[in-house]
Amino acid sequence: MVTSASPTLLFEEFGESQVLRPVRSPMNYIGGKFKLLPQLLRYFPTEISTFVDLFCGGCNVGANVKADHVVFNDNLTYLIDLYRELKENSVSEVLSHVKSRIVEFGLSLTNAEGYSKLRELYNTRRRPLDLFVLAAYSFNHQIRYNSAHQFNNPFGKERSSFNPTMEKNLVAFVGRLHEISCEFRSENFDKVDLSELDSKALVYCDPPYLITTGTYNDGKRGFTGWDLQEEKTLLALLDGLNARGVRFALSNVVRHKGKENRILMGWIAMNGYNMIHLSKNYANSSYHTMDRGLNSSDEVLVTNYTAE
Repeated sequence: MVTSASPTLLFEEFGESQVLRPVRSPMNYIGGKFKLLPQLLRYFPTEISTFVDLFCGGCNVGANVKADHVVFNDNLTYLIDLYRELKENSVSEVLSHVKSRIVEFGLSLTNAEGYSKLRELYNTRRRPLDLFVLAAYSFNHQIRYNSAHQFNNPFGKERSSFNPTMEKNLVAFVGRLHEISCEFRSENFDKVDLSELDSKALVYCDPPYLITTGTYNDGKRGFTGWDLQEEKTLLALLDGLNARGVRFALSNVVRHKGKENRILMGWIAMNGYNMIHLSKNYANSSYHTMDRGLNSSDEVLVTNYTAE
C-alpha cells in the first residue's frame, strides 16, 4: 500500500496557500462532484505532482485540486474540444462569443426556433464554444448526442438560459484553467498513457457507476458505454498503478436501491484498499461501514494509500 501525507481539510479550514479557491464548472454534468469536493479533498494527498482526472466530465475535481500539473481526460471528444477553447481564449473572448450568439439567434427562455437553428449550425460546423451556448439553453443544461454524433438535447423551455450564475461560474472556471498547468486529452480511459507517472502522482477516477448506469452511458450514442467488462478493465488498470507505487482514488457506489456492486466490493477486500463512505448530506465521512437502507445509495472513495 502507498502512504500519503496528511489529508486536506474542508475548504474553510484552509488558507489559499494550501487549497485552491473553489470554482464550480459551468457545465451541468451528470454526476458532478462539486458538492462532494470538501470530502474528496480531505482524503487526497497534500502533495501531488501530476493529477490525472481520468473521467473528467464537468472538471469539478481536477479544477479544484492543488497539483503541479493536471491532466483532464474524457472520451466525449466534443466536450474536450470545448475545454481546450476555454483554455486557449481569454474570458472576454469567451463571453463575447457567447453573448453574440445569444443576440444572433435571439436565444431566450421561450425561443425554441432560435435554439434549433443554433443546434443545426453547431452540428454542421462544430464550433466548440457553440456547444457551451447550446448547453446553456438545452433541457437541464445537458449535453447529449445521438449515434451519429449529432447534438440532440431538446430545448429547455422556460427553464434553461445563460443566467447570471452560469456566467459567474464560466468566468471563474476559465480563469482557473488559465491559472493552473493543465492539458486536455480525449481517449478511452484504458488508452491514456500513464507510464510516466511517479509516486507523487494521483490518478482520480469517477467512472460511470455499474449499478446506476443510465441511458447516457449505454454505448448507443456513438461513444463507449459502460458494462461489466469496462468495470473489470478499470479495476485491473488501478491494480497496475498500485503495483508501480502510483496512488489512485476511485469514486463509486457499492450499494444502490437494493443492488450491490459485488465485483467492486470483492476487489476492495481482496486487495486491502481503503473504502471511505461519503455522506450524502456532505457533512462528515467515515472509513466505517454505515447502514443506509435498501433504497439508499452508498457512495464511496476507494484509495490505495492511507490518509494520515
